[in-house]
Amino acid sequence: MKKVYIIHENGEWTKPLIESLEVLGTPYEEWFLHEGTIDLTKEPPNGIFYNRMSASSHTRDHRYAPEYTAGVLDWLEAYDRKIINKSRALQFEVSKIKQYVQLEKFGIKTPKTVAAIGKKQIIEAAKSFEGSFITKHNRAGKGLGVKLFHTIEALEAYVFSDDFEPSIDGITLIQQYIQSPEPYIIRNEFVGGEYLYSVSVNTSEGFELCPADACSVEDLFCPVGETPNKFTILKGFKPPALEAYKAFLDANDIHISGIEMIQDESGEYYSYDVNTNTNYNSDAESVADIYGMKAIAQYLTDELNKL
Repeated sequence: MKKVYIIHENGEWTKPLIESLEVLGTPYEEWFLHEGTIDLTKEPPNGIFYNRMSASSHTRDHRYAPEYTAGVLDWLEAYDRKIINKSRALQFEVSKIKQYVQLEKFGIKTPKTVAAIGKKQIIEAAKSFEGSFITKHNRAGKGLGVKLFHTIEALEAYVFSDDFEPSIDGITLIQQYIQSPEPYIIRNEFVGGEYLYSVSVNTSEGFELCPADACSVEDLFCPVGETPNKFTILKGFKPPALEAYKAFLDANDIHISGIEMIQDESGEYYSYDVNTNTNYNSDAESVADIYGMKAIAQYLTDELNKL
């Protein structure tokens, strides 16, 4: 029997999707890829394969899950299986460098960013920035490693201290700090390559902005639920770069995604993150009466029925 196969490493984030699939009566199977085997002498099963692998898997002791997933996707693609968020989507998930290069290729403005390996190189890279700047991990998720600095001296004190937190891939990004007139960013959600909605996310408590309800349970540094109205779906809003976003996603085989952007004091938007294992906040969705996981479940079901 053909099924929807959910490729992931975090059961808490997958629960809302499974609930929606069960309501629709859609057959499914979870592939929990923190460990496993691939028998390259056998064909994979038939069905729809939804890749939800996360860049932050290492924070849940699943260090090599993305690398293993890359192998599984290669195997599936070799047999022309239908994959939602193919190998290229996984590459974007684990590399902000790749995100920024491709976003700019489609005319989507990103903040000035310099990638560095090595502590001295991080300091030298930061010297090319005027004013405040932030550091972040190239492979991150949940805003890991994002810190704001106003001086080179403050950066040096951090980088050469025991508190320095290196990226799991060794690459630190130094990035232009975008001063927004209001303390929020906007995340634009896409399902099946089509725009679903935009959600405003309050950043007054920090940069780690995981929207999943499960974050408040298992990720102590992910402040979901701690700020009233932290997530608010913007009715009637359309991102200025909507058509460019859609072209970018289509060209890179990214079917389901959230793209984050921030507006500066002059009103210009900068896009700075592409999430290919996007999550949703149930409180915000219930207020707006629109549901991301229900939309994904319906999309996966429709794709399964096409086989």
